[in-house]
Amino acid sequence: MKKLFVCLMAICLGFAMNANAQTMYSKQKAKQAKKEYKQKVKSYQKDGWKIFGSSHTLEMALLEHYEALEKAGEGAVELTGFATSTSEKIGSAKLKTDASESYAQMVSSNIRGRITEDMGSTLTTEELEEFEHFYAAYESKVATEIRGELHHTYSIYRAEKIHGKDAYKFQAYYIVDEAAASRARIRAFENAAKESEVAQKYADKVHQFIEEAFEE
Repeated sequence: MKKLFVCLMAICLGFAMNANAQTMYSKQKAKQAKKEYKQKVKSYQKDGWKIFGSSHTLEMALLEHYEALEKAGEGAVELTGFATSTSEKIGSAKLKTDASESYAQMVSSNIRGRITEDMGSTLTTEELEEFEHFYAAYESKVATEIRGELHHTYSIYRAEKIHGKDAYKFQAYYIVDEAAASRARIRAFENAAKESEVAQKYADKVHQFIEEAFEE
């Protein structure tokens, strides 16, 4: 009976310590988030950035961005689109396209690295050359597929002199759920593989690389 009591006390103590550790972690995380938020706002203001295309203040837009990022979970991907224009107005499509293409370039480069590292020594010269065409097709398909998964949170802009002329720089921020991004990458592969015999030949291996690419 005494041993049972000791065991129960140890379990209760373990639960209490774990709960206390979680509370401390949450407080530290909140403190760090607040510090990061203040630094970001200060940096934006110092560099002359203003909110674009929103009735919210820059401070509120940034808060909502962090909240959306938190809700999206650990696997969420944060993407940024960039654009320059001589007009104070710019289509949001241009910023979204830039974010999508930047993501696609990163994904394509990742897959190229895996294929080269794991399969490069076993592929023929012709197959390596054909894979180059596949990478380009895959990158294009990823940009198309991921575009529909981007959730826009806020955009900013500032006036600048570019080559001596008045112009504006824009940045737009997006969040994409990793599960949705993974599905987009797989759809892109399936579509790109239809145009590539070598991708079809090594479909299982390439599919595996794409699934594993963002697991770490």
